[in-house]
Amino acid sequence: MAEEIIEAIERYGLSKRNRKRTLFSRIGVVGCGNEGSVIATTAALNGMEVVFLEPDEENIANSFDRIEGKLDKKIQNWGLTGNEKKAIMSRIKGTTKYEDFTGCDFVIEAIRYNDKTGERRVKHRKEVFVELERVLSPTAIIASNVSTVIVTDLASELVHTERCIGLHFLSNIPDSQIIEIVPGLNTSVETYEKVCQFAKLINHQYIPVTESSGLVSIRLFLIQLNEACGILMEGISSVEDIDRVLTIGFGHRQGVFRTADQMGIEKIVRLLENLWDEYGSLKYKPSPILLRLYRAKHFGVSSGKGFYVYDESGNLIK
Repeated sequence: MAEEIIEAIERYGLSKRNRKRTLFSRIGVVGCGNEGSVIATTAALNGMEVVFLEPDEENIANSFDRIEGKLDKKIQNWGLTGNEKKAIMSRIKGTTKYEDFTGCDFVIEAIRYNDKTGERRVKHRKEVFVELERVLSPTAIIASNVSTVIVTDLASELVHTERCIGLHFLSNIPDSQIIEIVPGLNTSVETYEKVCQFAKLINHQYIPVTESSGLVSIRLFLIQLNEACGILMEGISSVEDIDRVLTIGFGHRQGVFRTADQMGIEKIVRLLENLWDEYGSLKYKPSPILLRLYRAKHFGVSSGKGFYVYDESGNLIK
């Protein structure tokens, strides 16, 4: 009988030196509030490792609660199992240090809006970009989840401006699977194409948008909201019935007022003011109804009252 030959299988595998790292296998998110948690959850759901940054451990714990809540809703709707949730959560890490983004090939800035003013300061976001350039390789992509801010402005103080780009996730629309991709003035074709590939990897459609305040989604939505507020002020119809026309008549997932409550009235007022300053058109002037809700601090889901009333879990009461 011939002698059995035993050889270690490791001899035939690729060495670590020869293994090619998959693009977007590890991404970073700066800020894991409502928008950042949607981005982090979506990436982890699609097999990517995610590192998110928050200023302290309390905010990190709150962010994990937010992510778990999104996954639990999928479990309730039979879109996920408990074991799949554990696997997804194991791919997500929270940190307070920019250095933990080392090795990421894509980092998205999505810092929180100010709770009182509804704005995200451009100066702060520029500082985030500078910190990211300090720790990332020159080929890593730096992106911002923009709506009315111009990404070329955010990247203006960096050395490698060609790797900066804007994105806009429609994070306040449940199960929305489209991204607006916004190349800056100096964004390279390679960076744009890589981000398009990222959109495909997370099963999202995408559209290219020329750098502009409000992009496509925000401008369309805010004009529609202002007009709906005008109809409400004229006493033509009620909040509920206006939303029913949009959901049943036009096939929207949810009405314009429900969406406004989820976005936050304080953010909407600030967005409208930004567009009013940028374009000077009356169609972007915030409706008196929006200003009234803003001054009363009826911000929507976050405060428990807006156009509708919500419980502590954010569920609609009336």
